Amino acid sequence: MTAALLLGASPAVAQDGDDPLRVTVTLDGRDITGRTVELDPAKTAELTITATNPGSKAQKVRLVRVSGVALALTFFAYDTTLPFEVPARGRTSRTFPLDVRDLKGQAIGLLPTSVTLLDEERNVLGGVETVADVKGSFWSVYGVFGLAMLVLTALTWATALVALARHRLSPNRFRRALRFLPAGIGTGLVAVVTLSVLRLVPPEVEVEIPIVLGAAAIAMVLGFLTPHPVPDAAPAEQQVGDNTTMDLNTMFVDPGKTPDTTKRWPE
Repeated sequence: MTAALLLGASPAVAQDGDDPLRVTVTLDGRDITGRTVELDPAKTAELTITATNPGSKAQKVRLVRVSGVALALTFFAYDTTLPFEVPARGRTSRTFPLDVRDLKGQAIGLLPTSVTLLDEERNVLGGVETVADVKGSFWSVYGVFGLAMLVLTALTWATALVALARHRLSPNRFRRALRFLPAGIGTGLVAVVTLSVLRLVPPEVEVEIPIVLGAAAIAMVLGFLTPHPVPDAAPAEQQVGDNTTMDLNTMFVDPGKTPDTTKRWPE
């Protein structure tokens, strides 16, 4: 059995003409379809796979892969070599222990998880999807990934807000909106990971996209509505002649006295 962090890698789909296997998976005797299953690195789970072949050709399974994905990244993948053949219009079941001791350092929280059957060429013959509640460490790969996203997002917001405070943003509203866009995207990604780690919402596609797009849109609106940059204030003194300077300081007038409005030029 092997475990790895894969970046967007996925096995090929079985060749056209081969009917996919209909797969049912149980974990410790309970069907994983449509429910959240617990993966505890301190425990060895018992995985039972039942494959039904509706086609007219026998299909040979080589590997069983259990993988967890978030934000289009595969954060854990366990491949178990389990060769068996599913006869045409037949059914085959296999049970094996799923050792996930290394999972503690790879992920934490709710993650969309799939169990797929692969042939000799790593083509997908069939599989099922579920949501796994991973009892991993906060300092796992997934946890550190979320923390890094939080730091980068905070720096992006700080850069944009400092530029706003110093009147260094573009006079064009649309450019100011685009300046805030990366901060919005980062905020959406951090929200997705946080909801997953807190075991509130799994980072599924139908959840990720609305959150990220919504946060990006809000950030762009904030950037669009920021005030127009104010130019630097004029200097307190201005040149009158080649070598003469006139002081423009404010003159305070005593209400009981008549102000002297006579201009006095420097000697």
